[in-house]
Amino acid sequence: MPPSTRDASPVDAPDGDTDPLADKPRTLGVLALATLLALALWFSGSAVVPQLTAEWGLSGSEQSWMTMSVQLGFVAGALLSALLGLADRRPAHHVFAASALVGAVANAAVAVVATGPTTAIVFRFATGMALAGVYPPGMKLVATWCKTDRGEGIGLLVGAITVGSALPHLLNAVPVFGPAGGLPPWRPVVLAASGLAVIAAGLAAVVLDEGPYLTRATGFNWQHAGEGLRQEPPRLANLGYLGHMWELYAMWTWVPILLLASYQAAGWSEPLARGAGFAVIAVGGLGCVLAGRLADQLGRTRITLWSLAVSGGCALVAGLFFAQPGVLTVLCLVWGVAVVADSAQFSAAVSELTDPRYVGTALTVQTSLGYLLTLVTLRAVPPLVETVGWAGTLPVIALGPAVGLWSMARLRGLPEATRMASGNR
Repeated sequence: MPPSTRDASPVDAPDGDTDPLADKPRTLGVLALATLLALALWFSGSAVVPQLTAEWGLSGSEQSWMTMSVQLGFVAGALLSALLGLADRRPAHHVFAASALVGAVANAAVAVVATGPTTAIVFRFATGMALAGVYPPGMKLVATWCKTDRGEGIGLLVGAITVGSALPHLLNAVPVFGPAGGLPPWRPVVLAASGLAVIAAGLAAVVLDEGPYLTRATGFNWQHAGEGLRQEPPRLANLGYLGHMWELYAMWTWVPILLLASYQAAGWSEPLARGAGFAVIAVGGLGCVLAGRLADQLGRTRITLWSLAVSGGCALVAGLFFAQPGVLTVLCLVWGVAVVADSAQFSAAVSELTDPRYVGTALTVQTSLGYLLTLVTLRAVPPLVETVGWAGTLPVIALGPAVGLWSMARLRGLPEATRMASGNR
């Protein structure tokens, strides 16, 4: 999500001798790397669901809660952070570092302390709360370094978030923690993700700093919580975002499971299937960077419409190719690019269409509603697959992009759309 801030001019260097943006490339690069490593925590529980099911006998509901608990924790952490004004009280990179460290400890507790799904879910919830101090502060740091290229900067960070979210699937696929060809022990995979988050915390604490663009946070106010929903333009942008979120985390969580099931049914390599699961999520990083750059030039509604159309189409037909894992993998790679390419643009649109006095509250509400909505599709997929199979289940995920297409097309036709992306609809 973009930060709840407004641009000001960069701090002028004395006598013009020093470029205040000289450290921008290095800082954004380190920020992207730290974010990538920290976000390995998000799906570290989801990636090892097959192993956890074998050891703990997880039900379909408990499998879903391995991800749903992180979503709920993130919402709770985001609201708590907004109410306490953490981003205003402490430098964003300090909040990032501390949160990554806390998240690493909570996630490691799943492997070290948890004795079953109930305690594991509690620790996953705590991990999600900690990630609320990584994701939004990272976006705020981008805003302190980027102005006219903010769409590109945010796209870079969302790309890092995407690749980082895929990392546990890679850790679960490579034969580092166990013999090649079988499922690796799940505890080393979870602990490795925590180790990556510790490295992220160190990078944030030692290397990162806020940039020269002075910002003012608008903060959170319950009285203004509905501001982004009252006026039609931001309401349509929010509806597009909700359609996007209906699809995104369901795709990220269950498509790797779909690929594994498809490969197993065809007698293909299981490690190859887990590698494909990593790839279909990680490839979205390219889509984020490209879409972030193009959105500033071609318009936010145009990019979101393209992305929603492609990802929704993939969701409609992917299940039909269950018996053809090669074709399914290629289709899912295309889906992986499109499903997250538009992610940052919905929040950027809300920040541009909402009264600047209420941007902080509007973005907090948008984020919370979006992550709460993901619980519906995360929970619905397992029983639907058991009832109607993958071919009947995945079109349900396409309902989100369909709603998003309608709302963003309507927004594109409004005169207020010129307030986005320097006049580019």
